[in-house]
Amino acid sequence: MIALDHVTKRYDGRAVVDDLTLEIAAGELCVLLGSSGCGKSTTLRMINRLVTADAGTIRVGGDDVTRLPAEMLRRRIGYAIQSTGLFPHWNVADNIATVPRLLKWPAARVGARVDELLALLRLDPGAYRGKFPHQLSGGEQQRVGVARALAADPELLLMDEPFAAVDPITRDALQGELARIHRTTQKTIVFVTHDIEEALRLATSIAIMERGRIAQFGTPVELLEHPASDFVSDFVGRQGLGLKLLSVRRVADRVRHGESAAGEPLAADASLRDALSAMAQRRTDRLPVADAAGQALGIITLPDLVR
Repeated sequence: MIALDHVTKRYDGRAVVDDLTLEIAAGELCVLLGSSGCGKSTTLRMINRLVTADAGTIRVGGDDVTRLPAEMLRRRIGYAIQSTGLFPHWNVADNIATVPRLLKWPAARVGARVDELLALLRLDPGAYRGKFPHQLSGGEQQRVGVARALAADPELLLMDEPFAAVDPITRDALQGELARIHRTTQKTIVFVTHDIEEALRLATSIAIMERGRIAQFGTPVELLEHPASDFVSDFVGRQGLGLKLLSVRRVADRVRHGESAAGEPLAADASLRDALSAMAQRRTDRLPVADAAGQALGIITLPDLVR
C-alpha cells in the first residue's frame, strides 16, 4: 500500500529523515514511534507531499506520489492533526463535507455521508450537525477532525499526534474509537506518536525511529519480546514489560473452551491486561468470555494470563 524507498529529507544540511526504507501493507495501522526530532512527522508529511523528499521514492497504492498532481493525491488521503484544523466559521456538517464537495458529490450523498460519519464517531447527527467548533469540547473537535479526514472514503488515513492535546480520559476514549473504526473499516492508517502506550494499544505494526532512520519495524509483540537494540529496549521500556506484553495479547488466545463462570463476560478481543484489571476489580481469578455477538466461548483464569 505504502512504500518508502531510500527516502531522505534534509534541513540546513542535516538529514531529518535519512535513507529511510519502509513498506506498510494495506489494512495496517502502522505507528511511527519515536522521540521529538526523530523524523516521524516529516516522514508522514512526505507521504502526502506536504513536505517534498530530497531523495528516494514514495509510492501510495503503487503510484509514485511525485507523478500525481498534489491536489489529486491529497484527495485520496485523509489527514488528521493535533490541532484539528477545523474551519471556525463553518459548522460541523460543512467541515466534514469539505472534500466531498470539492469532489462535486451530489448534496444528498454529502448529507448522508456526514450523518454516517457522525454516527460512526458516536456524535448524534441531529445534535451536532449544526454546531460550530467553538461549541465543541476538545474531544468532540478531534472526532469531527477524524470524520472530516474519512469523509471522501480515502484509501489511506494519516494521523499526526491527533490526540496529544486532549485530557487523559478523552484520549483514552478517542483511542478506543480509532481502534474500533480501524476494525470496522480496515483502512490503512499511519499514526504518529511519541507515546509507547498509545502505540501498543493501537498498532498492528510499529516503526521505531531514531535520528531519521528505522531502529526496528515489527508487530508490538515482536518489539517487546525481541528488541533489536538497547535503544529499542530503552524506548519501549524495560520496566513494566510484563504489563506491556499483557496489553498486546488478546483474551481469545487464552480461552478455556467448554468451561463456565459467573458474572459479566469479557469480550474475546479484550487484552490480557483488561482481563487482569477486571479480575482485580471483581476479586476473582476467573472470568467468562464471549464473542462479539455475545455468545459464550468459555473462561479465562488468572494463571492463563502468564501461561
